[in-house]
Amino acid sequence: MSILIKNDDAIKKIAIAGNIIYEVFTEIEMMDLQGIKTIELNNKVDSLIRKHNATPTFLNYRGFPKSCCISLNNEVVHGIPDDRRIKGGDLVKIDVGVTYQGYVADAAKTFAVDDIDEGTKKLLAVTKDALRRGIRMAKTGNKISDVSRAIQKIIEENGYGVVRELTGHGVGHDLHEEPMIPNFVTSGPSPAIQRGMVLAIEPMVTMGDYHVVTDKNGWTVSTRDGSLSCHFEDTIAVLEKGNLNLTRVAGS
Repeated sequence: MSILIKNDDAIKKIAIAGNIIYEVFTEIEMMDLQGIKTIELNNKVDSLIRKHNATPTFLNYRGFPKSCCISLNNEVVHGIPDDRRIKGGDLVKIDVGVTYQGYVADAAKTFAVDDIDEGTKKLLAVTKDALRRGIRMAKTGNKISDVSRAIQKIIEENGYGVVRELTGHGVGHDLHEEPMIPNFVTSGPSPAIQRGMVLAIEPMVTMGDYHVVTDKNGWTVSTRDGSLSCHFEDTIAVLEKGNLNLTRVAGS
């Protein structure tokens, strides 16, 4: 499958979808998550998205049953919201896709509930920094491997694991498009980054080993060794010079 280059009108529509995600995360940031069931949080996200005449991209995507992914603690991604209650000390990873007038943005953010220890604070800080560094390298004249290298370097310098089985990706017309964007350098293809690419960059970091397992529900991916994980993601558009963050989560 070829890489889809977006024109200015498409980027504007993706930006509207991205701004809706930003508003969703801003709303969640103001909530006291302790004691809330993950399904209640899912329903809140669904309502906020639909309020903007948009739809939750994840709902029924390849059979996924809910409107967003909510993954707790050692769960890396694709957690299915249910009756579990969020507790103090939890790391809550919320991954949201929004479709607006046929265009898609995708972002994720990790929320720390109440007090967390210094080691966990460092995990969050390093993952956010990895996202910033990856975004910084997503510009014309570079290759996808430059994004991967920047992310991998800061993560591994701090002694954390870089999840191998899951990657960032192109986004815009569909949720998952070419190119794939690994969070580590591979021997595979490394396309040149071009103006008009829209990329979802998403470091997934573990406090322990990088190996993961998929739950029997067929969706939830967790660390194999039970260590904590962290996930941040933004959708960016590559411009003539630099890029534009369409979901604006990285600095928050």
